[in-house]
Amino acid sequence: MKTLTRRLTLTLVLAGTLAASAAAFAVAADKDLIVFDWSGYEDPSFHPKYVEKNGDSPTFAFFGDEDEAFEKVRSGFKADLGHPCSQSVVKWREAGLLQPLDTSKITGWKDLNPGIMAMKDLATTPDGKAWFMPWDWGNTQLTYNTSKIDAKDVQSLKAFADPKFKGRVSIGDNVDDAYALASLAIGLKDWTKMTDDQFKQASDFLRQVHKNVRSYWTDTTDVVQLLSGGEVDLAWAWNDATVQSVAAGVPIMSKKDTDEGISTWVCGYVLFKDAPGNIDKAYDYLNAVNDPETAKVLVKDWGYGQANAKGMAGVDQAVLKEKGYDDVQKFVDKTLFQSPVPSDLKLKMIAEFEKIKAGY
Repeated sequence: MKTLTRRLTLTLVLAGTLAASAAAFAVAADKDLIVFDWSGYEDPSFHPKYVEKNGDSPTFAFFGDEDEAFEKVRSGFKADLGHPCSQSVVKWREAGLLQPLDTSKITGWKDLNPGIMAMKDLATTPDGKAWFMPWDWGNTQLTYNTSKIDAKDVQSLKAFADPKFKGRVSIGDNVDDAYALASLAIGLKDWTKMTDDQFKQASDFLRQVHKNVRSYWTDTTDVVQLLSGGEVDLAWAWNDATVQSVAAGVPIMSKKDTDEGISTWVCGYVLFKDAPGNIDKAYDYLNAVNDPETAKVLVKDWGYGQANAKGMAGVDQAVLKEKGYDDVQKFVDKTLFQSPVPSDLKLKMIAEFEKIKAGY
């Protein structure tokens, strides 16, 4: 997920009962800290100050999506830090998987973006406890091959269900991104208020999209290969899919100005309740990734924003403009923020999406 010269580690599939065995770790280094993360985030350029202080990177274990990660941790897999996104934090917290963060140990906590920190029931709870350190944020957006598709044909997200694109589409094998797309397509910006009728409309839209899907991508490496190899021309993908494809010389463009807009998500780090490692090193890692200098890597090489406002302010304006972060407000009014949804609605989404992918 970084640059053309960098190959991502394939997502590790943790099997069995998930005892803390050697097979669980794709990148084993500092044994005193285990970070359960998305593939690609083990990149040392995200945590140079951790290495400087501790002599090595943490040990990383990987998951493919947050529901998979949730089940693994609930089944007994042990790690110190996890990297969920906004729509999953409440679920993880309510399941008793997390312990509060000591914000006095997190340098730059007060520099975190006020807008992100104001998201209801995310970083903190009404009792003042902090459970989540926002770190990376970005978009899931319409992404297309400009040599194969005319911009006017993808002005609407309804293009994903247009029969003309049969066999040329890919969306993520990710229930949150899928229903973010469907919610936007039916005109819903706040999915936390989704009614039963709107849920049916969104699900029906995804069934139409399924008829056009050539492949459901599982990570950025996957969707970049699909786009770069010409297997698909239209995708619902994260920012870095465009960055990597362009770096590979493929005419891929993301389109934030569709009629219905884009989806915005925020991911970050949590401290597991039964963290087996060194707690001081856990905070060393949080401080390392929250360092303002990290924003330059996130924005330039991944196309993502850093939740640390001071970090974003330090990124070159030309780079911010190139990556679409020079005027965030211009698309905020047409975005669906992936805020936590009620647990019963999330369960319905998961069950329905599995049926849709199976052709039902």
